[in-house]
Amino acid sequence: MTTFVLIHSVLLAILIATAVAITRMRALYGATMLAALFSLVTACLFVLLDAVDVAFTEAAVGVGISTVLLLGGLALTRSREAVTPRRRRLPGAVVVLLTGGVLAYAALDLPEFGSADSPVQRHPITETYLHESQKDIGIPNTVTSVLASYRGLDTLGELVVVFTAGLAVLSLLGPLARPEQVRPPADFHLADYRVIRVVTGTLMPLILLFALYVLFHGDYGPGGGFQAGVIFASGFVLYGLVFGLDKAQQVVPRAALWLLISLGLLVYVGLGLTTMLLGGSFLDYDVLDPDHPASGQHLGILVVETAIGVTVASVMTAIFFSFAARGVSR
Repeated sequence: MTTFVLIHSVLLAILIATAVAITRMRALYGATMLAALFSLVTACLFVLLDAVDVAFTEAAVGVGISTVLLLGGLALTRSREAVTPRRRRLPGAVVVLLTGGVLAYAALDLPEFGSADSPVQRHPITETYLHESQKDIGIPNTVTSVLASYRGLDTLGELVVVFTAGLAVLSLLGPLARPEQVRPPADFHLADYRVIRVVTGTLMPLILLFALYVLFHGDYGPGGGFQAGVIFASGFVLYGLVFGLDKAQQVVPRAALWLLISLGLLVYVGLGLTTMLLGGSFLDYDVLDPDHPASGQHLGILVVETAIGVTVASVMTAIFFSFAARGVSR
């Protein structure tokens, strides 16, 4: 057994043990922490599989934002899971076993782990994406070329999903559902601790600067609009957790968030309409600079990634503000 396979086996064993522990645990806070651990180990697996962009997203969303939102949800409910009668567990167990059996049976058709002769390596389209895209798009990061250019329309659909999901959650939690409840005064504030206050104030500009780096460096390395948007949101979430919701909303007003949620999607669609008015297809960035198509591709991808980052960051931040603004009910 090679070291590569051994590391993967160990991480897979940790994932299985964590999943089993989550199913057996009734303390919701502990289950949330284990879910964050599950996402962290999954991100490590993605890194080992050279899927760094996916690992970036898993770490930022699964470990960071999702954990904060789950903790915010626990603040609105009880901390232990209700006991489910045994007769109601059986259908769920049957579905899990059947689904697992189907997946295990389908996995028999997969190529050997790490095989150089797998269809992914031998299919002609691999040559197109990995090599010809460097000439067509002029961007070193093939993932960015695929997501923002070749598959730009599909990525627009993903952004619409984020936009719609954000509106749905905000409709349930935000001012569209009920007037904001006044939270009872907390016994303590994190900002009262000088170390936490100073460290947070020092980290905030670094977090936002790193988000900008991830956004504008996504053409050359792991990153892009989705990852940068989540990192932006994590910075505002950290600020809100330490200094309070009121001060966080002074930095990013709620009305501005509602505007930015729509602005990113409108910019994305507007870019597609602009390329059509210039005589090209929808999201055909070559027409942005007909004399230098590669420059047009760079410009179009930059606009797309920025639009994605704006919408993702705004949705995540607005959802956190909506959770934090609700009163605690036990």
